[in-house]
Amino acid sequence: MKTIDKLMMFHMAVHDMDKVKEFYTDKLGFTVTADKEYGGKHWVSMELPGGGTSINLTTEHENMKPGTMKLYLSTPDIEAAYTELKAKGVKLTNEVTDDQWGKWFDFNDPDENHFLVVQAKY
Repeated sequence: MKTIDKLMMFHMAVHDMDKVKEFYTDKLGFTVTADKEYGGKHWVSMELPGGGTSINLTTEHENMKPGTMKLYLSTPDIEAAYTELKAKGVKLTNEVTDDQWGKWFDFNDPDENHFLVVQAKY
């Protein structure tokens, strides 16, 4: 398909917006690009320093459930990423693993959404 060229953003349901927002900004380095509350619901849009796809955290769950997302983050230096996140207090699930598609480690956010940080071999 030539008319659609990139993933612009996605929504992710959360329980405790303040706790999750702090985790994404302070631990993962995301920048908040919008923060809105309406009708008792809270919506925060953020992106990584390099730009790209936005993540929209929301307390308006619609058909989503907090803790059901699995996201992959890319890094050019897996050891540095591992060391930095560990130093910031992120509870990492495993040590750096090296397999056929690259080096990686994983962790969960406060709502148990699962992240893999990957340094791809290709």
